[in-house]
Amino acid sequence: MLTTRTVAILFTAACLGWAQTPPLDVLKQAAMEMAEGRRALTQQMVDSIFSFAELGYQETETAAYVTGLLEKEGFKITRGVAGMPTAFVASWGSGKPVIGLMADIDGLPETSQKPGVAYHAPLIKNGPGHGEGHNAGQAVNVTAAIVVKNLMEKYKIAGTIRVYPGVAEELLGSRTYMVNAGLFQDVDVMLSSHISSDFTTGHGFPSGSGLVSTQYSFHGRSAHGAGSPWMGRSALDAVELMNTGWNFRREHLRPEHRSHYVIVHGGDQPNVVPPEATVWYYFREWDYARIRDLHALGTKIAKAAAEMTDTTVTERVLGATWPGHFNKPVAETLYANIQKVGMPQWSAEDEKLARAAQKMMDSKVEGLKSKVGELADPKGRTGGAGSDDISEVSWNLPTVVLRYPGNIPGMVGHHWSSGIAMATPIAHKGATVGAKAYAVTILDLLLTPEILQQAKQYFADQTKETKWQSLIPPGTEPPVYLNKDKMERFAPELKKLRYDPSRYKSYLEQLGVAYPTVQE
Repeated sequence: MLTTRTVAILFTAACLGWAQTPPLDVLKQAAMEMAEGRRALTQQMVDSIFSFAELGYQETETAAYVTGLLEKEGFKITRGVAGMPTAFVASWGSGKPVIGLMADIDGLPETSQKPGVAYHAPLIKNGPGHGEGHNAGQAVNVTAAIVVKNLMEKYKIAGTIRVYPGVAEELLGSRTYMVNAGLFQDVDVMLSSHISSDFTTGHGFPSGSGLVSTQYSFHGRSAHGAGSPWMGRSALDAVELMNTGWNFRREHLRPEHRSHYVIVHGGDQPNVVPPEATVWYYFREWDYARIRDLHALGTKIAKAAAEMTDTTVTERVLGATWPGHFNKPVAETLYANIQKVGMPQWSAEDEKLARAAQKMMDSKVEGLKSKVGELADPKGRTGGAGSDDISEVSWNLPTVVLRYPGNIPGMVGHHWSSGIAMATPIAHKGATVGAKAYAVTILDLLLTPEILQQAKQYFADQTKETKWQSLIPPGTEPPVYLNKDKMERFAPELKKLRYDPSRYKSYLEQLGVAYPTVQE
């Protein structure tokens, strides 16, 4: 697994009696070679989780698979944490420092896509898929965790490695609950990973917008839609009046805000006045106070709609997050390691798939990125941006996010096109370089106390005046019922598509996909 040169250096280190632990640069070289040597395991994780295609809160197969791998490696597993059946904590080692690793595990509705095919080819019509690429994150983290664990064990390096999942990230649905459950109280640094077409990280504030995700349910009275409609009190009317009121109010909101909604229940049939109806809102802004105030305004309009229709309204907050604030000293350490690892070596087949997908999507035909990205500092950023509840962790301990390459530039987020590369050599190679960057960064954090001291000082300055407060009301339970019906509906078809690494070298081979498949 290690090169002859690295073995020789480690042997020499032992002969010279280097206090049991070889120099950091030697350990980091060994870690990178060990991660490279585990590329088959990394590929199997990427492909397996892709094949599970599980939606938020229903990541049962994914959680069982990841915890099973870690348990075999000696990690202690605690399942069902923070009130979520698919949430877990996998821990190895003892004492300080405690280094956490997080990555999302959920897919998205209606993003099913056959990998390696540069046009729309769903595995399941209208089925779930990994149209955000969350299937690769745990492969990055687990590979890095196993590599570092083996080095810590061999050289008796003190510290603890923890692996966590990002459950239902697309619903912003887990980290606030995990913070409130105290799962990170003793963690010194959190390293989170997310798929990208770039290889980089960043620091500062704000990173992404924050939001409240909430449902307003209106309660009225049914009646015959033709015979006696005056006897009814339409909950659907209330939903539509709320939406109308909110849309008129948009003109008088800050341009920086974003808000969107879907009607998740509007009645059962036209000839019955709907006694129950529910609308689901996201209220996005750029700091805690503005998110809170925007949410309060939405609730005010909901109550007014109930008054107008002689109905009542109840609210159920589902999830929330602040905008992120990521740690500069840790980001700089990670970025230096990203530069040392470098981009993957893309093959002609990888480039052919990427360019065909870009042409199909009417994007810039540029192929895959060949250079490491810039270290990002989002200071002063405003306007449209997504949200990620890793931000909740960033306000409770020093945190950074690794953006590792594994997807194709120019694809659309939350769309089947973002699944084209996600069980191909592009994602496999990207996850391997991501694992290398994380493995060597963990070693830096374990063996260079100055980095931790600087990270903690930066975090102390960050939170000196701004104190995190949960946007989810106290006592709220995670909405683990969400997506259950969808996954039950697709379960028989998904079971047939589950990747079997004991029989096939890759998911592409199992599916019979010629790589790459493009429209000439």
